[in-house]
Amino acid sequence: MNSIRPFRDIKRRLSKEINVGKVKIGGQNPISVQSMTNTLTTDVKKTIDQVNSLHEAGADIVRISCPDEDSTKSLKEIIKNVEAPIIADIHFHYQRAIEAAKAGASCLRINPGNIGSKQRVAEVVKAAKDYNCSMRIGVNGGSLEKEILEKYKEPCPEALVESAKKNITLLEENNFNNFKISVKASDIFLAVGSYRLLAKQCEYPLHLGITEAGGLFSGTVKSSIGLGLLLLEGIGDTIRVSLSADPIEEVKAGLEILKSLGLKKRGVNIISCPSCARQAFEVIKTVEILEKRLCHIKESITLSIIGCVVNGPGEAAQTDIGLTGGGKGNNMIYLSGLQNHQVPNDNIIEQVVSLVEKKAEEIRRKKNASN
Repeated sequence: MNSIRPFRDIKRRLSKEINVGKVKIGGQNPISVQSMTNTLTTDVKKTIDQVNSLHEAGADIVRISCPDEDSTKSLKEIIKNVEAPIIADIHFHYQRAIEAAKAGASCLRINPGNIGSKQRVAEVVKAAKDYNCSMRIGVNGGSLEKEILEKYKEPCPEALVESAKKNITLLEENNFNNFKISVKASDIFLAVGSYRLLAKQCEYPLHLGITEAGGLFSGTVKSSIGLGLLLLEGIGDTIRVSLSADPIEEVKAGLEILKSLGLKKRGVNIISCPSCARQAFEVIKTVEILEKRLCHIKESITLSIIGCVVNGPGEAAQTDIGLTGGGKGNNMIYLSGLQNHQVPNDNIIEQVVSLVEKKAEEIRRKKNASN
C-alpha cells in the first residue's frame, strides 16, 4: 500500500539550496521541520535534553536563543552533545552572532532591522563565512525598520518584502548567498500575502511560520491554515509552528501539516472516525491510546480506525493496516486493504500495536537490505 497518496502532486517553487549543518534546505530537498528550545540556554543539561527530545520527536533543526554572552558560551557544550543542527537566535547584539558562529552554530537567525549598522552586519557575515555558517533573514511584522514603517504606516506585505529585499542586498553586497528568509506575522493574511509576494521576487529558500500563533489549539489551527495555504501553492522549504505550548507539540503539528499534504512521510498516520451510535468499540479512547503507544514509530505507516462498516472497509482499502468495527465485538482487521482476521474489543489495542510494530520492522529490514 502507498502510505500517502495525494490526489494531486504539489509543484514546489524552485529555490536555491543551502546547508544548515547536515540538513539541506531548498531545491528539491524535503521540507524540514523546526522548533525552538524554551529552556534557559545557560542551563546546559536541560537545553541538551530538550534539543534531543525535539530531534527524537521529528525536528530536523532546533533553534536556541542567545540573548547574552553566557548563552553563547554555553552553546559550544550544547552543540557537542546533540545531533540536530543548531540555529542561534540573535537579536540586537551582533557580537552574540559572531560568538555563536565560533561556538559551532550551523545557522544564525538575525533580524537585520535590529542588528545594527551595515558594518555590524558585515562583521556577522564574515563570521558566518569563516565558520561555515548559514543565516536566516528573519523579518517580522512586529519589528520592521522605522523608516519602512513610516513609509507604509503599518505592517503590510509590501513593507515586509521591502525589508527582506533590503536585507538580501546587504548580504549580497558582502558576497554572501548562504541564507534563507522569513517574513512572519501573527496575522494569517499578512503572513500569507508577504510570502506570496516574496516568493515571486527572489529565489532564496523560505522559512515559513505564523509567528506568535497562540496556544496549542488556536495556534495549531492558525498555523495549519496559513502554512497549508502556502505549502499547497508550492511555497516553503522549512517550517516552524510557533505555539505557546511544549515545543514538542510544535514538532508534532508541523509533521502533521506536512503529512496531510503528502510532503512528509514519518510515523503512523491514523485515519479515524469521530464516532457515533454505530460504533462497535470506543473509537475516541482507542485512538487516544494508540497515538501514545505508537509515537515511537518513525517508519511511514497508515492506520485506519473506524467504528463501523459504513466507511470502515473503504478506508481500510486505502491504508496499510485497518480496523473496522463489527457487531458483537467481531471487529475486522485488514492488512494491505484485505480482510485478515477478527479481533474482540478487549484485544484491539495489543493487536493493532503488534501489527504496526511488525510492519515497521518489515520496512526497516527492506530499507537495510537495499542500502
